Parts: sequence; structure tokens; C-alpha cells
Amino acid sequence: MKVVRRIAELETAPGTGLVPTMGSLHAGHRALLAAARRESERVVMSLFVNPAQFDDASDLAAYPRDEVRDLAIAEEEGVDVVFAPDAGELYPDGFATWVEPERTGAEGEARPGHFRGVATVCLKLFNIVRPERAYFGRKDAQQVAVIRRLVRDLNVPLEIRVVPTVRDEDGLALSSRNVRLSADERERALGLPRGLQGAARAADPVAAARAVLNGLAPDYVDVVDLGDAKVLAAAVRIGSTRLIDNVPLEGEAP
Repeated sequence: MKVVRRIAELETAPGTGLVPTMGSLHAGHRALLAAARRESERVVMSLFVNPAQFDDASDLAAYPRDEVRDLAIAEEEGVDVVFAPDAGELYPDGFATWVEPERTGAEGEARPGHFRGVATVCLKLFNIVRPERAYFGRKDAQQVAVIRRLVRDLNVPLEIRVVPTVRDEDGLALSSRNVRLSADERERALGLPRGLQGAARAADPVAAARAVLNGLAPDYVDVVDLGDAKVLAAAVRIGSTRLIDNVPLEGEAP
């Protein structure tokens, strides 16, 4: 496995699958890497904590980082190249061109500027790596919708592959932020997947979810249209940690 830190040193090749990550890898990332490995001649994983998508400086500072562990996982999963630039490599002095997606849904409203950072860094990675496919997790439902629209609207020549949400044995969706939960907070966090799953069967799933998630301080509850599916999505705050999740309403299961 090769680790590349500069754009000029990254070679492109046909049959490439790209897995964009911010590190702190877990089983959900492994599922993305495994899908890319099955379907691609060459797998490139990006490892970059993107400062442009954080609307809270303290959240960026607290984001878990362990490059040695992440590189070991990438090698275990058969990654060919890890692209691990620093911020100055992707956002050099004088950088002033941004992708400004519209219709970013409730997640975009809750985090102003977040999807500008996501869309910009993803488009840069697509242009740098030149993959045939890029892999994203369905847990980040609104991100999937934004990236699919970016690829369609800007005629980016690649396929977006979406991998099902990976959950812990207790049902909590895997997230790099889960490590910040205390034992009590983790127990409370289980109300998010359980509440969404119960509400999905209601006549008005949004209202039903709002009612059962009341104690979890939801940022929003919303229906997200992914094209091949509709999901009931929510973001909640538990202590200082913000978690997102979604469950299927119709179409392909997440």
C-alpha cells in the first residue's frame, strides 16, 4: 500500500474506486472499502479531516485522529493507495472557489456551510483521483443526496455507489463520534434508531418521530429523497455529541 501526501505524486488509473474518509475508521468504513475492493481494479482511500465542513471549531478540534491505526485498517482491507494530504495541499493560500449546493435539506439548514465544504472537497477529490466509482455510506443520507446531485448537475463522469448503514449489535449506527459518548449517553443514544424505526410505520412518520425523540433534543426530523429510496432521517444531540441516523420509508433499504 502506498501513502501519498501531495497531489502531484498521485497517479490516476482506469478502474479506480475512491473511498473518501476523514479517518477514525470503523466497521462502516470497512464496508465501504470492501465494496470498493470487490468492484474495482484499484482502490484509493482519502484520509483527510476536512476543516471546511465543520461549522464548529470545537467539533473540528475534538474529531478523533489516529493515522497509524487508520493506515493499518486500510492495508488490511486491500487499499492500494491512501491519499493523505494536509489542509494546505487541498486549500492552498488564496483558495477562493467553492461549490455552493442548494436544496441541502434539514441537515444543511442545521449546519450552515457544511455542505459547501463537503461538496467542494468531494469535487476536488473526484478531479484529483479520477475514479470510476466513489463510495459513500447511506447513514449520511443528505450527503448522499447532495453528492449525487453534484455529479449529475456538473456532469462529473463517475458512479456514486451507496453502501448500507452498518450498526453495532445494539442497533446504534456506527460513527466516529460514538467514542465521545459516555456509557449513560450511549444508552440514551439508542433512542435514536429505536425511535426512527418505530415512527417509520406511522401514518405521519415525521410527527411520530418528533414525539418519541423529544428527550433527545432533535435538531430536525425529515424525510430525505435519495432517488432510489426515501428515508426518515433525524439528528439529535446527546451531551456535546451530535448523532445522525435514518431508516427506510420506501425503496432500497439503507
